[in-house]
Amino acid sequence: MNLTIALNTESIQSLDLSLAKGKIETLPSDRAIADYEQKLQFDIDYQRDATDPRELSEIPEIRLWFLRLDAVYPWLPFLLDWKGGELARYAAMLVPHQFSRSEGIIYNPEALEIFVMQKIFVLADWLKQKEIPGKFRLKSMAQIFGYEIDDSFLELI
Repeated sequence: MNLTIALNTESIQSLDLSLAKGKIETLPSDRAIADYEQKLQFDIDYQRDATDPRELSEIPEIRLWFLRLDAVYPWLPFLLDWKGGELARYAAMLVPHQFSRSEGIIYNPEALEIFVMQKIFVLADWLKQKEIPGKFRLKSMAQIFGYEIDDSFLELI
């Protein structure tokens, strides 16, 4: 039951979210959406010069498309395939970072902290609305980025 959103150069350059909306909006709007937790992947086919050394998350047009997507679906990390690296790639589209050949993605620490906390707040509210237990999910997401979230903090929100 994996979901794949295939993106092409045209949809990215025109900031067209219809390919993503077509998949996301067919999902259940109630707690049954939990069946799709961590099932979403992106297949990005972006035409560029063969000598272009940039990673996809370093291309401004792709980042802008993902910023627009995140504005419409700020709870999307719930659906992303965390184990397959989609959550880290999604964060790279939204958070300033650098690449290291030996360490991979190195996020700007302050920007990453803001991103993680914003997603914690968004997802906490969204999970409550959907009546999906959230404490473990929120803590797990934060841990992927190296943050420990205390239970007492989650009780505040």
